[in-house]
Amino acid sequence: MKKKTVSAILASVMCISMLFGCSVSTDTGDASSNEESAEETDASAGDVIEISWIFYDDLDVSKDLVTIGYKEVIDRFNKDFEGKYHVNVITTPTEEYDTKLNALIASGDVPELFTCHPGPLMEQYVDAGVAADLTDILETENPDWYATFKEGIFDKLTYDGKIMAIPTNFSAALVFYNTEIFDEVGVTPPETYDEWLEVCKKIQDAGYTPIACSAKDPWCISLVAGYLCDREGGPDNLDGVSEGTLDWTSESYVNAGEKLIELSQYFQPTAAGDSNDQVNASFTAGEAAMLVQGSWVIGEINGLDPAIEDVCGAFRFPAIEGGADPNRMMVKTDNIMLSSEAEGKEREAAIELLKYFTDETAEKYVAEEAGKIPTTNVEVDISAAPKQYAYIEEVLDESSATFGFYNESLATAEAGDIYDDAIVEIYLKNATPEEAFQELQDYYEKNVW
Repeated sequence: MKKKTVSAILASVMCISMLFGCSVSTDTGDASSNEESAEETDASAGDVIEISWIFYDDLDVSKDLVTIGYKEVIDRFNKDFEGKYHVNVITTPTEEYDTKLNALIASGDVPELFTCHPGPLMEQYVDAGVAADLTDILETENPDWYATFKEGIFDKLTYDGKIMAIPTNFSAALVFYNTEIFDEVGVTPPETYDEWLEVCKKIQDAGYTPIACSAKDPWCISLVAGYLCDREGGPDNLDGVSEGTLDWTSESYVNAGEKLIELSQYFQPTAAGDSNDQVNASFTAGEAAMLVQGSWVIGEINGLDPAIEDVCGAFRFPAIEGGADPNRMMVKTDNIMLSSEAEGKEREAAIELLKYFTDETAEKYVAEEAGKIPTTNVEVDISAAPKQYAYIEEVLDESSATFGFYNESLATAEAGDIYDDAIVEIYLKNATPEEAFQELQDYYEKNVW
């Protein structure tokens, strides 16, 4: 089922409000409806200003080091502003996050802060007027804070010249690999796609799964496909379909689909039903030799088993001979948006929390504990960071350009969903690459061009 757009959900307020409640996870671990929570706040908090932030993981139970870092931010904020401000965290599973957030928006109970991926999904909230313009808050009201951010970090978060989100960390997608398995098999990180196939064959013959991948969570396999699309056609691919000068059924896209089929013979046999969490666990347990993921996975796998840090390397996604620039890196930021409905003291509290998410303590944690890249100019002690962090820095230093995750870089959020579905259909062999990409072609001809 396609994700509902904000406008569609706003038109269905009554229906959605009946289906979804607001489960709020506070630092006590209690959960209640919004009405009950508000009554408790009035009775116990006095003049304390209460705000909410919605996030797609459970801060109280998650072992993900990034999530643990967010929990530390929340705890630190609530302690520092005790008696003045207090933030409640609304948690939800990743796959239910967009639906939950949209339900809260539709019911008129918009959290003061909400997490959002860049691209058309974020643009939906901008177009719907749900998100606040942060330009003056940064450039005029808080210039010292604004100056801490890395140059260009707001480029993909700016719409019509307005900054619409605060980036909390930065990720690059690479191929992570188990160095012990590579040494045992006698292979080295491949430079080209053809070499990669040879490495996969040797690993498979040695009794290991070459590449752990999830097709149950489509964004995982579409990440692999996105790299193949870019390695085939480079920036001309995305630019072409955006501008209407390149068909989705063009040779570069069809070739990428064919290579996905070829590469997928080295996925685990259960990839169609395995979740992202399951494939991460498989790689961490040493059952699979490689994992194509964003660098956020460092916090996940190191949190699962700290021993993986010593045997986990990373290399750039291999080049396709005769293809496009192999030094382009797929990247993205994690971001938080401020509700346009936040006013007065609630707005002040939310802005203070945004500063905490990006202060020196939080950004050093991002790198030195979780292995992600800071969005500010904080000084990072690489020797204190997870060992995988150095691999990320090395690949980024050699990169020639960056591009966004494919399913988050298309014309609309619905187009991203159709792309994800097409990639899964290609993998399952329910459709040829030509047939699957024709679905995108039809959508673009009807809705985009």
